[in-house]
Amino acid sequence: MKKSSSNQNLFLGIIAVIMVAASVFIGLKLLGPGDAGTEIPEPQTPEAPVAEKPVEKPDTPEVEKPQEYVNIVFIGQNENHEEVYKIVKREYDPDIDGSKIKYAINTLVLGPKAGEKSKGIYSEIPSGTEVISVQERPDKVIINLSSNFEYGGGTDSVYKRLYQLIKTARKNTEKPVYLYINGKQADVIGGDGIMIAQPLSENSIGE
Repeated sequence: MKKSSSNQNLFLGIIAVIMVAASVFIGLKLLGPGDAGTEIPEPQTPEAPVAEKPVEKPDTPEVEKPQEYVNIVFIGQNENHEEVYKIVKREYDPDIDGSKIKYAINTLVLGPKAGEKSKGIYSEIPSGTEVISVQERPDKVIINLSSNFEYGGGTDSVYKRLYQLIKTARKNTEKPVYLYINGKQADVIGGDGIMIAQPLSENSIGE
């Protein structure tokens, strides 16, 4: 009886060991290879943001503005040594010089440059003449000069300076132009009383 009981106990022990082993095996199968333990993920360092490259704009070639000029009328000689009215071109920038007619009249009163004088070009407008104002209105232009303009040099000189003024004005504006002396419209000018028809034109001066 003792032997039978011992064999029974041995058999039960073997069964128990087999069952424990089977339980462990089944548990491992259920867990899977990645579930045997919980892994703590490594802390990740946030990536620095990638700086965006600025969008390169295509180079736009600068368009050069066409050069503008004003026409100034002085006096000189032709190839036959005859006295004639000479047109001199001067560079003009509307962004800097403003009104074209105003720039032209101021340039006329200043007279020819040294290089122009060396070529025999001169002006009959007296050096003391001042441009009081040049008003460019929607319907007309008023040129207001000081009284120095009308005196000195004799009648022939007054005629020439008037033609210089008229020709210069007409070449630099399409608007009617009126001549004022010291703020008053000049209908008679000079010591000899030269009559002027206004607005100014090639036919304004009475002989």
